[in-house]
Amino acid sequence: EQAVLETVLPAPAEESNSTDSAKAPKVNCEERNITGIDRFTLQILNVSQDLMEFLNPNSSDCTLVLFYTPWCRFSASLAPHFNSLPRAFPTLRFLALDASQHSSLSTRFGTVAVPNILLFQGAKPMARFNHTDRTLETLKDFIFNQTGIEAKSDVAVTEEDWEGPLPSVLTKGIDWLLLFSLLFLASFVMYATVRTESIRWLIPGQEHEHQE
Repeated sequence: EQAVLETVLPAPAEESNSTDSAKAPKVNCEERNITGIDRFTLQILNVSQDLMEFLNPNSSDCTLVLFYTPWCRFSASLAPHFNSLPRAFPTLRFLALDASQHSSLSTRFGTVAVPNILLFQGAKPMARFNHTDRTLETLKDFIFNQTGIEAKSDVAVTEEDWEGPLPSVLTKGIDWLLLFSLLFLASFVMYATVRTESIRWLIPGQEHEHQE
């Protein structure tokens, strides 16, 4: 798991400019055979499905994976754009999973906030989408800059993309990922404070210096 985490490479902050577009692809993806496939759509993993079962470690094909939560407004606004990506890149695979239902995977791949988008080659995370502007165009630029694969020019966000499969309507719930992060941070601060006080009292003469 440590080796997998070390392969995550943050994407450059400005990947949509012409200079980056001229660079060689960072990830050499094996494009899948789409013969006989009529509908290209996003697959959402349920709570019992493991992401690693959908990623082939012995393959060089690429998969774009979205970590989201149904009550996150940023995830909801991203949804229609992400739903349209499989039509723009039919030779790539697209998966999405609810980060609150897959907490172990969220921790493993450093998902402390959603939405979080990772590009996998086989079972290895290769790049992270870092743009704050999450639209179809910026996503297409990110994939092209990383893989060199060009998007189909006639693809746009449609009304069907707003309906699903990824939900674009917020649902009420508790952001357990954020709550866990806050509790972990608070626990760490308390532990560090207690340890600091313990060490201070173990040092001879330390309390006298403070009294003076």
